[in-house]
Amino acid sequence: MIGRNDPCLCGSGKKYKKCCDSKQSVSIEEVRSEELDRLLQAFYDEYPERKDFSVLLSVMNDWKAKLEQYLDEEMIEAIAIDEFFFHQKPEIWLKYIEKQQKKTLRPAVANVLAQWKAPTALLGEVMEVKQHYMLIKDILTNETLYLKRESDKPVPVGVHLFCFILPDSSLQENHYLAISSLIFIPTDHRDVMTTYAKNNAATSKEAANEFLQNHLIEFWELLGANGYGGGEFTDFEAGILLEIMDRLEKQNRNPKQLVNIVEDYLVVNQPNARKEAAVAAGAIRFGQEHQLFEGPYWSFKEIAEWFGVSTHSLNKYYKDINEFYLTSAVK
Repeated sequence: MIGRNDPCLCGSGKKYKKCCDSKQSVSIEEVRSEELDRLLQAFYDEYPERKDFSVLLSVMNDWKAKLEQYLDEEMIEAIAIDEFFFHQKPEIWLKYIEKQQKKTLRPAVANVLAQWKAPTALLGEVMEVKQHYMLIKDILTNETLYLKRESDKPVPVGVHLFCFILPDSSLQENHYLAISSLIFIPTDHRDVMTTYAKNNAATSKEAANEFLQNHLIEFWELLGANGYGGGEFTDFEAGILLEIMDRLEKQNRNPKQLVNIVEDYLVVNQPNARKEAAVAAGAIRFGQEHQLFEGPYWSFKEIAEWFGVSTHSLNKYYKDINEFYLTSAVK
């Protein structure tokens, strides 16, 4: 057992009583993780420097010219900035890490930074979802890794994702975190992912990481041409959500609380309905019974008629959503 006058285990150089003992409920891992999160945020606050603006602007304009018909400007810029930092000008990131290493850091933080010198791009498929991590299969190499979850929001197995990754702050073997925006790609675009992976396999002169670096914009063009617009939901799921929002807004009701629950329901249960409207109708009944929007409320018959579905279909999905909600609330 560590004494209060012993050196703190976190490696700060301070006595335990002057360091982590005062943070009784905060683990050493949490302290280290928070410090590394601040370092990541500071990078985006400090860079790019003025001398890099013209090159970055050129990259952004190139990406916008090719993708603006598919994606909104904010998303294109976010992807292009990471492409600039980690593919085209990786020396900027390396310079930043080396500068941080020269500062007085906790040894535990310094150990992580030593592993953070080369972010890599990841195109993966979610194979399993755990409490804090997702098991991901890299679609270009078929290797698996654990990627840290960014929130408690449900993640569907089978969905694809894109991000740049670094070793996780815990430095557990084969555990990573997303340094950039973690972008989920709906299952509607599975064929695009498969085709892109096959193209890499057929290219003998390039390793997987080189292929992704040299052909990343082509990947986003393929997705865009296949109908991808930046959303995380399939066309069917998005249709359900739009039906709900449209109906409630026309009735001067705020759909936000209901939509948040239905989003999670769609991700976890992935209902196999023939009509989007049937799920939307069931969701409206569920929402009013849980008073997720203001009344006055409507009869089941009225709701079914609005959506052109039977009360049987309405009730089926009402029960499904209600069961999901009650089960989630217990957890």
